[in-house]
Amino acid sequence: MSLSRRKFLSTAAVSSTAGLIMGAPHVARAQSTQTFEWRMTNAYGPGAPFYVEGPGSPTDFCRKVEALSDGRLKIHHFAAGELIPALEGFNAVSSGMIEMNAGNAYFWAGQIPAAQYFTTVPFGMNTQGMNAWIYHGGGQQLWDELYASRGLVAMPMGNTGVQMTGWFRQPIEGIGDLNGLKMRIPGLAGKVYNELGVAVRLLPGGEIFPALERGVIDAAEFVGPYQDRRMGLHKAAKHYYTTGWHEPTNVTELLINKAVWESLPADLQSIVRTAAMACNLESQAWCESVNAEALADLVENEGVIAQPLPTEVVERLEMVTAEVLEAMASEDAETRKVHDAFMAFRDKHASWAGVSEKTFLNLRA
Repeated sequence: MSLSRRKFLSTAAVSSTAGLIMGAPHVARAQSTQTFEWRMTNAYGPGAPFYVEGPGSPTDFCRKVEALSDGRLKIHHFAAGELIPALEGFNAVSSGMIEMNAGNAYFWAGQIPAAQYFTTVPFGMNTQGMNAWIYHGGGQQLWDELYASRGLVAMPMGNTGVQMTGWFRQPIEGIGDLNGLKMRIPGLAGKVYNELGVAVRLLPGGEIFPALERGVIDAAEFVGPYQDRRMGLHKAAKHYYTTGWHEPTNVTELLINKAVWESLPADLQSIVRTAAMACNLESQAWCESVNAEALADLVENEGVIAQPLPTEVVERLEMVTAEVLEAMASEDAETRKVHDAFMAFRDKHASWAGVSEKTFLNLRA
């Protein structure tokens, strides 16, 4: 028997007597021993590093919560297809069928266009800026407001950092090379590409390589060098563009049913938030630690041509992005509110990043 257990038993009679006299403290003590078992589904398939397993991953989050709560909150994790299909998490959690889901908010764009701003925005903010906005710039409050009427609570639980433009079977030498291209690309970037004549496809991770290899698509974006190499994308295309215009950050969303969230005692809610924040930091640090080696290997040993997009293409993409975002924001009040808040913080953060991070990185260039 553990010391804490013996201490609990030795004080039980005193606690019960105090409870009869004081009422509320007894309820608080009883509530603190209540246990919970939840299920978490995932938009990504079994074994995927970062998205399912590894440092700061959803399964790591589940372990952290169980350890920090001393077993009072146990979360059973199910990768895509093990309990529900890959992109059914939003509806499953909203309906109460599942307590939690791990994925990306931009997957729910068809139901909540403004949700995309909580994953990434083309030409938006990097990971430092995104974290600053969500945690201390009003972003989390907007996220809460957006999801409350859908019976949901969400928060960051991971971040890949900046992502690569993607893999192309043929080189991109000018803006005209995008017209007619078939590309796997999610989120707001897909809308931008669509305006430039790209036939956009939204495919789960497991379907990207076979589609690219067979020529069903001409190009594909996934994450970054480590993850892309693991999927074998370099075997289907050799032109790897590094300009992370479309996803300068990418937030993993922890989605929770609002009713079950509110059923948790305050200390368990704090444990969930703390574990999620820890995973947000650890997952991005892990990505930074593995991508450099993977990129060097792809270039030096696999014949990959890694380079930025031509300036002409990037400038046109930025112009169309501004048009697409403004048009989307004009369609509904929710999106307008989130868009304006995001852009205002982006501009404020850029003024600081321009004299801090950018200046330092330029010294090392």
